[in-house]
Amino acid sequence: MHQTDFNYTYKELPSSLKKYGILFFIVGLFLAIVAFFVDRERAIFNYLVLYAMLVSIGLGSLFLVALEYITNADWSVPFRRIPEFLSGILPLLFILVIPLLIFNHDLFHWTHKEVVEQDPILKGKEPYLNMTFFVIRVIAFISIWILFYWLIGKNSFKQDETKDQNLTRKNIVLSAVFVPIFAITITFTSIDWLMSLEPHWFSTIFGVYYFSGTVIAALSVVTLIVVHLKEKGYYSPWISEDHLYSFGALLFGFVNFWAYIAFSQFLLIWYANLPEETFWYLTRWEGSWSIFSVLLILVHFVVPYAVLLSQPSKMDPKKLKFISIWLLFAHLLDLFWLVMPNMSKMKSGYYFSWIDLVFPVLGIGIVMIVFHYFSKNKNLIPVGDPKLQRGLNFHL
Repeated sequence: MHQTDFNYTYKELPSSLKKYGILFFIVGLFLAIVAFFVDRERAIFNYLVLYAMLVSIGLGSLFLVALEYITNADWSVPFRRIPEFLSGILPLLFILVIPLLIFNHDLFHWTHKEVVEQDPILKGKEPYLNMTFFVIRVIAFISIWILFYWLIGKNSFKQDETKDQNLTRKNIVLSAVFVPIFAITITFTSIDWLMSLEPHWFSTIFGVYYFSGTVIAALSVVTLIVVHLKEKGYYSPWISEDHLYSFGALLFGFVNFWAYIAFSQFLLIWYANLPEETFWYLTRWEGSWSIFSVLLILVHFVVPYAVLLSQPSKMDPKKLKFISIWLLFAHLLDLFWLVMPNMSKMKSGYYFSWIDLVFPVLGIGIVMIVFHYFSKNKNLIPVGDPKLQRGLNFHL
């Protein structure tokens, strides 16, 4: 394909995206509010799972954008708009985090001062685990993410009009600054919101564990949207099987990376056999939680590994859509497995409640509305990027 062959015309996304997004959001929000009245503790723990999922999709998408810039990748340029739109979740985090801060007493053991005073371990962690410093970290991290989202996105969208190549250079510099900051902030975010639910537990690899799941979640949403848009003619006739293969190969790589990190964490704790570390896993291997533990291995690794192993499967649109949805469920299951055993009523085992099904519905609505809002009146392809033609011509 030569440069003159590419003639992109803006095509608005179907109105059904907005309609279904609003429907999911309203139904999910209403049921979520009811859930808080029925069982506040279970509702806030489920809401934390949703919040961690939305952080994964929003922040993970911004990481994928930055990764493209710093690696000077070509193949992903035509699709960069998708993670840029999904990064629009980040400004909403200031609103979404409010319920978690309001009901922090129901979530975190270390917010109970009378408990901290009688616990030498919590007392030792008090300079870090206190609500004042916690809120400062939350506000600082979200502000930093939004700043980089705005700066990188502004340059990218501006380039559609100006075709200025210096904007790419600026985004490369911004991305190079963002990536180490991303690594630090996502680590502390995982420690603050997930690991501190059990403040007696120790793990030095937990931040990397959450990072691996975050990239899988973001990449899965991007892959699902790209394949769907390709089938609907939004990327025709420029996108080939080679592009789809790259998505499949990335998903396959990060599925293996997640399994490696998960197994490494388990192996080190099992081998050391220290009571202050092993109790966390013992909780998840007792009662009905043992079923979830086995299920997580199958859902998050065995099945996606088998589906994506062959080369043809990595470029099969149907299999890519299936495995993208599957891996989104897998990450949700992973977060559920991390969060819910810390709830006082479920330490001994899981019992079903309709509340567990409500918050994913709300999350689907939020993602659909955000994607529609930020994609409105914007090109689905970064037509001003100097590497676009190389991306369209990409072949393995």
